[in-house]
Amino acid sequence: YGNFIDDLRVYVRGGTGGMGYPRLGGEGGRGGDVWFVARERITLKSIKDRYPQKRFVAGTGANSSVKALKGEKGKDCEVHVPPGISILCDDGTQIGELNAAGERFLAARGGLGGSLITNFLPCKGQKRIVHLDLKLIADVGLVGFPNAGKSSLLSKISQAKPQIANYAFTTVQPELGKIMYADYKQISVADLPGLIEGAHANKGMGHKFLKHVERTKQLLLVVDISGFQLSIKTRFRTAFETILLLTKELELYKEELLTKPALLAINKMDLPCAKENLNELMKQLQNPQDFLHLLQEEMIPANPLEFKDIIPISTYTGEGIEELKAHIRKCIDDEAEQENEEYRKKKLLLLQTSV
Repeated sequence: YGNFIDDLRVYVRGGTGGMGYPRLGGEGGRGGDVWFVARERITLKSIKDRYPQKRFVAGTGANSSVKALKGEKGKDCEVHVPPGISILCDDGTQIGELNAAGERFLAARGGLGGSLITNFLPCKGQKRIVHLDLKLIADVGLVGFPNAGKSSLLSKISQAKPQIANYAFTTVQPELGKIMYADYKQISVADLPGLIEGAHANKGMGHKFLKHVERTKQLLLVVDISGFQLSIKTRFRTAFETILLLTKELELYKEELLTKPALLAINKMDLPCAKENLNELMKQLQNPQDFLHLLQEEMIPANPLEFKDIIPISTYTGEGIEELKAHIRKCIDDEAEQENEEYRKKKLLLLQTSV
């Protein structure tokens, strides 16, 4: 995964409370709390580099004294984390998430100060080990088998400069790029490490790849028109079989992924026989049930993925790239309009019920 980190295990501990003052019934200050705060331009790698011990402890509460019968609260500890973080306990249960800059999560509460209730003895702060699990937030997630041309596509439509080569698994860490439009609108695109058959069962980069798809607003499947073969030991798959396999992997990992809006980019249209292959593929996609006998039963998805548009492209010649960018924009705008419409309806309903 190179320098990219998408999971970090850290120790957090709230501050211990301050001592109470028995003679005058004084109360010690509460221990400080540990907070995770989402901030832009922060990465898990920068947290690891800055805090190699990965320990975050809040300040101790001040003791009660003759001068101050109620002690001061201990200093809070704020840890800046990137947006898109899920916070998990050591046993894997999710206890919170931070999706936008400025959101806060209380990771460890400080202990109570010594008082009459605690026999003037302070309490220790909460302590635990948590996992910070990053899922990239992008508008569009590129999904495809290795060598389908996802990295080449990302470099064509955005300013990103991913590593490109003609062997499988060139991309070993997620790459983020931004499509810039003439009216200054920006759409973020994530190129994610290539899926392989069995990724849902954590083969290859399995879950490391699939968890990043969860946070994207829409999917862009990139398929090689000439088909795909990972190695000599694995079977050759046609473009139609590749689409079904990708759909099956997404379905087995998390069925909700198939409810996302999806586009299909058919790449390498510059190759000989690409036009004939495309005609054949379009026939198969129009009536998929007539061609399901070509696949083993366990490879057939329960629900096929509905594509809003199918765009033939060539990252080598640039054919169809502008059209694809326009389709991505339209798809994102339609989604936003739909969300706004639903929001307006909810507000209207609230107003009607409150009158």
